Amino acid sequence: MPSTDQVASVYADALLELAIHEGGNSRAQELGDELGELCEVIIANKAVVRFLSSPVVDRAERSAVIERTFKGRISDTLYRFVLTVDRNGRLGHLVAMEQCYDALLQKLFGKTEVDVYTVDGKSLDASTEELLRERVKATAGEDAVFHYYADGSMIGGIKLQIGDQLVDGSIATRLRRLQAAIVESGGASVRRDPTRFIG
Repeated sequence: MPSTDQVASVYADALLELAIHEGGNSRAQELGDELGELCEVIIANKAVVRFLSSPVVDRAERSAVIERTFKGRISDTLYRFVLTVDRNGRLGHLVAMEQCYDALLQKLFGKTEVDVYTVDGKSLDASTEELLRERVKATAGEDAVFHYYADGSMIGGIKLQIGDQLVDGSIATRLRRLQAAIVESGGASVRRDPTRFIG
């Protein structure tokens, strides 16, 4: 059985191909913006999320609600896409599809998505962000698009997620490394001259 990411990726690929066929890169961007707005509305309402993703909801009933709610309010392309996703029983993956579509769009425009984790989820100061942008460009060859998230388990510092690579510069991680280094070097000192540590 395919994973959520695989399912989302297949649908996102198909939607991007359709959008480019309809009107090139500009249409792809428009549809991405529209899909993003739709998912923001869905995410904001937990009852809607449950209704759209529940396997116990009658499919005909859900299709009727989708028609009443979305027809004429979103583009015909996106409306048909949502109906297709629903017919295939994949509506619970819609938000993941939007995330995959956005990543594909950034790639199309020569950009790479960078998730930045800080204690409070707030943006970094301009000079730090510019430095990060330059480093991402130097290593990935693409312009960075930053998304900020809060991570309450962090003491300070930042963590970056660039694709499947995690760059962990958090203070907690640095402290763990320091502790491991102290234990290791302390252990080596004891092995070299145990008499210094015994009575």
